[in-house]
Amino acid sequence: MRALTKLRADRGRLLLWAKYSASSVFATVVSQVAFALCYWFGTPALVANLVAWLTGAIPNYLLNRHYTWGRSGQKLPYTIIVVGSAVIAALVTSLTDHAVQPIDSHAWKTVLVTGSYLGTYGVLFIAKFALFDRLVFAKPAAADADAHTPVAR
Repeated sequence: MRALTKLRADRGRLLLWAKYSASSVFATVVSQVAFALCYWFGTPALVANLVAWLTGAIPNYLLNRHYTWGRSGQKLPYTIIVVGSAVIAALVTSLTDHAVQPIDSHAWKTVLVTGSYLGTYGVLFIAKFALFDRLVFAKPAAADADAHTPVAR
């Protein structure tokens, strides 16, 4: 009986991870395209980061709330996590933008700075999942206790 409960829990976690991954991939593609286009057309890296963050954060929140976790989350922790992620990405892309200035090719600059934007969110991907799962979309204690209570048949 315990093994079956564990198997269901593991399967549920795997499904949650898959849904989070799918939501994140969608938001990343939208955000990445926005960043690359802004930067390509001469928008400063910091502004491109802000535009890209906004274009990705909105669908990401809606997908995570409705599709991944299926419930409303705590707004303050969510805001802190995503704004913190945006600040980290802004720092990394600004530093990368500064570092690539000696390169003559605008195409290579765009690839490298856009790559640093993608890489930053790639590194933050797992940390954000853990924070969203434990802080933002965590089940209330009563719901957690109900999940562990055996059902009489």
